Amino acid sequence: MTVPARPPPSFPPRRGSGFLASFGHAWAGLIHTVVHQRNMRLHLISAVLVGLVGSGIPLGLAEKVTLIFCVLLIFFAEILNSALEHLVDLAVQQFDEKARLTKDAAAAGVLVLALGTVVIFAAILVHNWETVRTSTDAIVRQVALGLPLTACVVVLVLPQRRPVGVDVGAFVAGGVLLAFLAQYTASTVFTAMTAGLLFVAGSAAYTRRREAGSPGAPAGDSAVNRT
Repeated sequence: MTVPARPPPSFPPRRGSGFLASFGHAWAGLIHTVVHQRNMRLHLISAVLVGLVGSGIPLGLAEKVTLIFCVLLIFFAEILNSALEHLVDLAVQQFDEKARLTKDAAAAGVLVLALGTVVIFAAILVHNWETVRTSTDAIVRQVALGLPLTACVVVLVLPQRRPVGVDVGAFVAGGVLLAFLAQYTASTVFTAMTAGLLFVAGSAAYTRRREAGSPGAPAGDSAVNRT
């Protein structure tokens, strides 16, 4: 008599089911994408640069909304692309042409959004060129303080191992630079966005360090197979 095979174990339920627990799961997904996806880190750094431009040059409400929406849309697309790649890897254990095309199409969607954002950003600068030309002092200040701030974000999201003091120093230095910039900001919204991005970068650095100390944790970027 053949003994029926046992059904596979059910997926363990997530801890908590309230709003805060749901927010925590979503936040973990965001940080995981930053930690393990190189393109997401590039988008994060680019978003910091957009925030510095928006907080240094006075722009109209429509232009601010457009830039912020573009940044959020690219983040959404990259996170969705990462989720789709993991789902394909979970379902396909060997090379499959359709799986490769699925990943390529998802990546193409992110690329189109990124290129469109660059075009929109350039169009906004051209449209406000007179404002840009007369904001020399603000531009010099944004460059002098913004580039070191961007460098701090780059350090925080780099996948290479480094002493914990480097991460702490980069996060604190980034916060100090941002505090100086906030005193002269042309847009509180863009300054707040930049602060949020700095916090995301710091959280990614903390998560990467915690994962590196956990047995069996993935190292570096996700090994998302281009099947």
